[in-house]
Amino acid sequence: QVQLVESGGGSVQAGRSLRLACAAPESVIRMCNMGWYRQAPGKQRERVAEELGTGYTYYEDDVKGRFTLSRANANNAVYLQMLDLRPGDTAVYYCSANDCKRTLRGRSYWGQGAQVTVSS
Repeated sequence: QVQLVESGGGSVQAGRSLRLACAAPESVIRMCNMGWYRQAPGKQRERVAEELGTGYTYYEDDVKGRFTLSRANANNAVYLQMLDLRPGDTAVYYCSANDCKRTLRGRSYWGQGAQVTVSS
């Protein structure tokens, strides 16, 4: 059973920063495009940031310039650095692994979610 495990969520005031971490199996880190999605109460899950497999990373318009997705292959981890947080960023954040290659072709994986709450 492949598991993605998020950590680093919490409650902060607007303007503060948080960094989410996602631990994944080495095979997933190597063969999949990693990303972060979020789901706010009463809303659909939306893509926040995701590797495009071309050396580029997609960012949702509202987080451009504030959020950064990075990976540390040696640690089998992916991160989402979030700066200047706003109340509108409040959501459950999910780590994702999609568009997997080779032996994981066609598979997708999700974490259990990490709550981020931003107060004004």
